[in-house]
Amino acid sequence: MNQLFQSVRLGEYTLQNRVVMAPMTRSRAQLDGTPGPLAAEYYGQRADLGLIVTEGTQPSDDGQGYLTTPGIYTDAHVEGWRKVTTAVHAKGARIFIQLMHAGRVSHPDNTPHHRQGVAPSAVAPGTPMFTVKGMQDIPAPRALSTEEVRQTIQDFRHAARRAIDAGADGVEIHGANSYLIQQFFAPNANHRTDEYGGSLENRARFAIEVVKAIADEVGAGKTAIRLSPGSTMNGIDEGAEGPDLYRYLTTELDKLGLAYIHIMHLGNETLLEDLREIWKHSLILSRPGRLREDIGTDVTSGLADLEAYGQMVLANPDFLARLKTNAPMNAANSATFFGGGAAGYTDYPVLSEVAVA
Repeated sequence: MNQLFQSVRLGEYTLQNRVVMAPMTRSRAQLDGTPGPLAAEYYGQRADLGLIVTEGTQPSDDGQGYLTTPGIYTDAHVEGWRKVTTAVHAKGARIFIQLMHAGRVSHPDNTPHHRQGVAPSAVAPGTPMFTVKGMQDIPAPRALSTEEVRQTIQDFRHAARRAIDAGADGVEIHGANSYLIQQFFAPNANHRTDEYGGSLENRARFAIEVVKAIADEVGAGKTAIRLSPGSTMNGIDEGAEGPDLYRYLTTELDKLGLAYIHIMHLGNETLLEDLREIWKHSLILSRPGRLREDIGTDVTSGLADLEAYGQMVLANPDFLARLKTNAPMNAANSATFFGGGAAGYTDYPVLSEVAVA
């Protein structure tokens, strides 16, 4: 585990350790998408880690899926995020804002323009989601035209520039967890007949073009992507070609000199090992449900350069100190994951508070 506490080079930066805060939707932004008043405190509390990856942040009105998620495309968004990046930098961490377009995982009641969601094809995910009116079925999205696909790429580019304007060290493109980019990967969500559908190369095209546009805008060393090979969230099915699509995609992305690739690993060890062999740059690995005794093993084995943690970092603002001293961890409270105020957000106790209690 000691290797976790060593510095590491990531893109343009040297990080103070190899522990990453994974992106986690918290649904505490203001209605206009500006980060909420406690956001700077929340992220700053956890900034003794090497890298903070923020919650998914929409690049446009169309990109919003859930209630009160933040955006990064207006002046107000930039000013809100600047408070967050300042708080994180004050404690020595680096921060990448995750750019997340939800695609078909959206409901008109949740978005600022109240329009139908957009996606590669007009295929509903077949799942419900929480809205201002409670749980509702997600309606079928509208299929993007070829020109609208290209405009969406420009929306990502614009959002990346705004993230850097807000003081972020880079952006992580959300290509995982059933959202727009993964929808292009999956044959059951992508029925297109243009250059963005059909063959695995075509289904990977949108992701590659988004990455290239952002790297051109802000620099490859400030650009990263998160992937979740094999994820079946919200009705996604990548089919038999799924592993080969990720091998092809990783091969193409490796040529671009990105800061890192972030893999949410869901069990295909052979594919993970193949991607590690293909990818010549920094690799962040997240294993949902990883046991405490396994923390650090992927860095020690060389399978990853950094390890990302979500709920354990959420519940333990002093996660690194607890690792170093083998102190017990707070348990995350799932009832306060989404929405609300300080409870379950900025009020988890640190070791000094536990000792006094």
